Amino acid sequence: MTGTKASVHHRLTIAPGGSQTVRLRLTRVAPAELKQAYGPADDPFGKHFGDIVQSRLAQADEFYGIVIPASVGADGANVMRQALAGMMWSKQYYYYDVDKWLDERGAHPYSPNCAGATRNGSWHHMYNADIISMPDKWEYPWFAAWDLAFHVLALTMVDSEFGKQQLDLMLQEQYMHPNGQMAAYEWNFGDVNPPVHAWSTIFTYRLEKAKGTGDIRWLERSFQKLLLNFTWWVNRKDRSGRNVFEGGFLGLDNIGVFDRSAPLPTGGHLEQADGTAWMALFCENMFEIALELAQHDETYVAMARKFAQHFLWIASAIVHLGDDTGMWDEEDGFFYDVLRTPDGKAERLKVRSLVGLLPLCAATCVDGNAFKKYPETVEAYHRFLDARPELTAFIHDPRKPGKDGRVLASILNETRLRRVLAHLLDENEFLSPYGIRSLSRWHEEHPYVFRVGDQEFKVSYLPAESDSGMFGGNSNWRGPIWMPANILINRALLHYHQYYGDDLQVECPTGSGRMMNLFQVAQEIDRRLSAIFLRDPSGRRPVHGACQAFQDDPHWRDHVLFYEYFHGDNGAGIGASHQTGWTGTIARGMHLFALAGLAPEKIIGGEKLAYFDAAAEAAKDLVATPGESLMTGAGPDKLS
Repeated sequence: MTGTKASVHHRLTIAPGGSQTVRLRLTRVAPAELKQAYGPADDPFGKHFGDIVQSRLAQADEFYGIVIPASVGADGANVMRQALAGMMWSKQYYYYDVDKWLDERGAHPYSPNCAGATRNGSWHHMYNADIISMPDKWEYPWFAAWDLAFHVLALTMVDSEFGKQQLDLMLQEQYMHPNGQMAAYEWNFGDVNPPVHAWSTIFTYRLEKAKGTGDIRWLERSFQKLLLNFTWWVNRKDRSGRNVFEGGFLGLDNIGVFDRSAPLPTGGHLEQADGTAWMALFCENMFEIALELAQHDETYVAMARKFAQHFLWIASAIVHLGDDTGMWDEEDGFFYDVLRTPDGKAERLKVRSLVGLLPLCAATCVDGNAFKKYPETVEAYHRFLDARPELTAFIHDPRKPGKDGRVLASILNETRLRRVLAHLLDENEFLSPYGIRSLSRWHEEHPYVFRVGDQEFKVSYLPAESDSGMFGGNSNWRGPIWMPANILINRALLHYHQYYGDDLQVECPTGSGRMMNLFQVAQEIDRRLSAIFLRDPSGRRPVHGACQAFQDDPHWRDHVLFYEYFHGDNGAGIGASHQTGWTGTIARGMHLFALAGLAPEKIIGGEKLAYFDAAAEAAKDLVATPGESLMTGAGPDKLS
């Protein structure tokens, strides 16, 4: 048999309760040479075959035994291992020559006989022929750029080089648009997704640096391309130049009152709390990268200062725009999108959703020692702030030192942070037994209704499937639990804790009288997220919901599915059932908090997160013999 593709068809008749085994292998050994390669007493499917399978199983056990902390327990290790294995399984060769695709459909923009505008018509530069981590090889077998940024969090636990390569790939000229926009996904590369690439990049760099030496050239190369993307956002999505951003649906499908990617039924435009918060976080991440680069090249000092200043413009704009209809609602203690109509009126769309929680996520704590090398820059920054007191009148003042001299960039000052956390940690609002909901449960009894003429637009709490056809109706951000949102919330809580330490404690859950610092709050959220997949005291896994075969059958009950999202009240899996992609990031959270026997400062403290140090220490044993891999042996079975 020759060629690049093959299919094997077996007809088997299996009795009830019976089993049959099909043995397959790939080998470079020609059929006529098999006896010589494996010995006359064996054949490719005899004892040698079984020995190889057992050897690979033992090597895989050894590998995951090092990666997964023993403290998670046997069931936790089973969940983590399947999450990580699913990430590896979701790699796929992806080929798409957009130029050719447009030409075949008579829609190439440079063709004299162009049939007119069509999907991806402005992306004719794209030529994709790479191995990419897919959201779900079964239901979503194409890349999605913002999903991929989350994939890398889990992928770097088992294949750090592949994780870096994935981030690098999305910034290459055959992917990124010449105008700086990052490709979203196949059905519309021009859709706008949240700008999380810079965050994933600095996270990945810090992880690698903790293992030895960070790839500063890779970080610098990424920074240059991310500058293009940042500029695209500023030029395209800040309509009025007032540092408030739009962006459309921004990956959150039906979360809004209206389809945020379509013209509004009222006319006018939306000032989006999530779009603006995403850009504040983008600024923080670019500041972090520039600050790291500045430790090696003072050229980047000016860029660090630029992003520090730009963050302040955005942060102050989201809280207070100089009028009475900013995104922050003082009465409710929450952020909302603002609808601005053609007649000059403005109105907050009072839906308590993830949109209003994202400003909480724009928080980054930096070691104060990182600035010592350039004291004149600190002085210039302070002069900038002194001359503009309005910038810090409504947000956290970055000049105020925190624990151990740390510095915090945050939209929320302590007072407003406490108010938003009261909503976040209220079990009658966002805090589910299984993580943070995407919409407050308060809307179950109090749906938000907006009327335009004889049209009614309503947002209600829907913990499971959507009741709307918006964006195809096959996903729902009006109540369910989504892993990426929870990851970002926990990231922010850890940064807040680095800055405030034990001085900031809140009730968790709200109204319980149980006080926690923000590290403990993050730990509690992760515990609830993990409970989706782990066996409860009765032996049932919430993720399996009411499916009795998965709950009770010994052949199925320990095989975990990593769904796209989860029921906001009971944790049952919903949507694409094999979207290990960003749901696989549960492994990263479980790994981090498995180290909670250490003091929080030992896990997340210092200029270089000690969590990364712990991960690096565990990885030291993963060094293979030169010319070999942990997952392969020697001899003719090496490629088996």
